[in-house]
Order: sequence, then structure tokens, then C-alpha cells
Amino acid sequence: MIDESSSSSSSSSSSSRLVEDFEEELDEEVDSEEGKNQSGRGSPTPSLSGFASLRAVIRIKQKYQAIKKRRQEMALRLGAPGALTGAPGRTSPKIFTFDPLTPTSFSAFPPVPQKKKRKRKRRVMFPNGGPCKAVPKQERSRATYCLYLLFAIVFLQVYNAIENLDDHVLRYDLDGLEKTLRREVFGQQGAVEGLLSHFKDYLSTYVHNKPLVVSVHGPSGVGKSHLGRLLAGHFRSVVGDTLVLQYYVLHHCPQEAEAMQCARNLSAIISEMVEKAEEEEKIPLFIFDEAEHMHVEILDVLLKLVASKQSNEYLNAIYLFLSNLGHTHITKHMLQNSSSISMAMTASGRHSNLVKELTPILRNKLEKHHPLWTEADIIPLGLLEKDHVMECFLEEITREGFYPDHSNIERLAGEIEYYPIVGGHQYSQTGCKQVVAKVNML
Repeated sequence: MIDESSSSSSSSSSSSRLVEDFEEELDEEVDSEEGKNQSGRGSPTPSLSGFASLRAVIRIKQKYQAIKKRRQEMALRLGAPGALTGAPGRTSPKIFTFDPLTPTSFSAFPPVPQKKKRKRKRRVMFPNGGPCKAVPKQERSRATYCLYLLFAIVFLQVYNAIENLDDHVLRYDLDGLEKTLRREVFGQQGAVEGLLSHFKDYLSTYVHNKPLVVSVHGPSGVGKSHLGRLLAGHFRSVVGDTLVLQYYVLHHCPQEAEAMQCARNLSAIISEMVEKAEEEEKIPLFIFDEAEHMHVEILDVLLKLVASKQSNEYLNAIYLFLSNLGHTHITKHMLQNSSSISMAMTASGRHSNLVKELTPILRNKLEKHHPLWTEADIIPLGLLEKDHVMECFLEEITREGFYPDHSNIERLAGEIEYYPIVGGHQYSQTGCKQVVAKVNML
């Protein structure tokens, strides 16, 4: 490493000596030339070469003084060592080294001033020739904040509704109800899926614009009353006994003369249950079995209750009607179209076709019977086949504690009356209605 300070001092001293020697020689030459000129002035003929050399010496001296003055000014600017002594300072040559740069190495260089950028203000010239004025600030409307608040409220409401969907479904244990119906209702899997679909859509929320009205129709022995008992037992376990009503017309109101009084009593019972369910934030269930025997007065009262123009508490209720109205149309349709029904088709597929074809026919007949069925969703139950009847026997024999012998079950199922085989289907005329009586005779 070479010491920069020692090199700069030695170079500056050597340069000052050279300058002094050069000045002494130049002064001696100028003096000698001036002496020659003075001695020659007495002669009448001065030499032209002497004047030329004198001019050259004067020009050299002037140029030297100008260079000297310029060097002194540069030395004063840069703070060179020869600035104070009057000698022209020379900067030492820069030698490349591998030493890292330090902040002191930059102190020799003067800072370069940077111009500050001035922000130009937006100005506008008015057409009337007035002075320039700044653009007026735009004030935000308060309606924007109200709109943001409205969006936040709607988002919270929607989020709360989505969160409550699962809570309502879990409260009524629809998964458990589905397992129960699939296990204990035979031959009506398509109808079970349709009924559960209505329940899930309705029970997923507590805000409704009309009550849920479902009317289940089918021939005798296909499982209508059994389905009603299963639904009543399940809802009693989830909402309580006081919020489930099973109404049998032939039991609660056997005489037609008392139909008006029965209608008033039924209206009072339903109103009391609905008000109680509203307090507990639950949805009650009303099951009306053998609805084909209900009197007109009772149907009129129920029509007023299920109409959509009611108060809020009357909109949160489920009405289930079980009836064999239209059973002849269901039986006739299934017997005539059994050949077109594929054996490979699933139960839900067969039931969807049955509902699609029978719903217009049944609705037309039911609306003629009473306008109540204009407010109802209709679910038809089809005829049971021999395999379904055997499942009914197996379930009843197991419940009674008998050994489930397959040959014995097949023998009992063979004693049931059936329609003629059509398209590979053998439908029972009485369904599972005689199963309990035959098992009790064992």
C-alpha cells in the first residue's frame, strides 16, 4: 500500500521547487535581454532580433503568470497544500488500491447540489379572463357511506342465514328421520325421498311465506298410516309431545252433526299449538289421517289456516294429510303401465315417473273434492309388490319374537291376494294390511 498523504506532500514540494527554478531562469533571461536593449539604445541602429526576442520573453512571462494565477485559483477551490504559500498546488495521481471505500475518501469531492422538484399545482383558467385559481376540492357524498353500511348489513344477514341452515336441519335430525323411513317403509323409497326433500327445504330456515302442506295418497295397505306414525314419533322426540297433533276424524269427530263444533275445537287447538311453537321458535306438525272422511266444516277451517295470508306464527307449521282419495286412478295407472316400466329402473325413477304422470290427474280430482288441495303438494304412493309384502312379514315376525323362517314367510305371503302379473310385476291388492292379522294367528 502507498501512503497517499506522503506522496501528495512530496509531489507538491517538488513541483514548487521546479516552479521557483523556472522563475529564476526566466527573470535572468529577461534582465539580460533588457540590459542588451539598454546598451543598444545609444547606438543609432538597434537590432531587430533583440526586439523579437524581448517580445517572445514577455509573452512567455505573461503566459506563465496567467497559468500561475489559474493554478492558485484552483488550489484555493480544492484546498491544495500550495494555496496558502502562493505556490501552485498539484494533486497527486490517483493510485488504484483494493482498500474499501470509507466515508472520508469522499470528503475531497464537493457535494453536488440537487435541485428540488417543485410540485406543480393544478390550475384552471376560467373563460372570463380572471386569474388562475386552484381546482375546487370535490366533497364526498354522505350517501356513499350509507351505501357501504347497507352492503355490510346485507352481508351479515346473508352470512347469518347460511350459518343457521345447518342449525335448523340438525335441530330436527332429518338424517335420523331418513334412516328410519328407509328402514321401516317398504316399496315406497321414491315417495320417501320426495317427502324428505319437502321437509329439508322447509325446515332449513325459520322464515316462511306459507306453511308446508303435503298430501299423501295411495290405495289401502301401501303404508300411509304407518308413514304418519313414524313421522309423529320422530317429531315428538325433537320438538316435544305438545307440538305434534295426530287427528283421526272417525275418532275425534265421528258424527256429522257435531262437525261445526269439531271445527271450532280443532281451530282452537291449532292456534294454541302454533302460539306455543312461536314462543319456542319451533315448527309444529299436524297429521290428519283418513282425510277422505273429514267434514266440509273442518276442511273450511283448515283452508283458512293454511292460506298464505296469515300472521307470521301461522306460516311456520307443517300439515300432513293422509288419504286414499284417487286410489282408483293410481291402481289403474300402475296396472296399465307396468309393461312399460323397466325392471332395471330404480325406485326413485319409477316414483318420479309416477308423480309426473299422476299429479295432474289427482290434483284435478282433489280440487273438485275441496279447494284445500290447491294449497297442497301431492305425493302418490304406488302399489306394493310381492317382495315388499314379504319384507312386511319379516319385520312383523321379528317384532313378535318368532323365528324368521323364509319358507314360512313365503307361505304367508302367498296367501295374500294379488293382481294378475303384468310386465313381470305382481302387485298386492291389499298391500301389507293383512300382515299383522296373519302373524297374530301363528
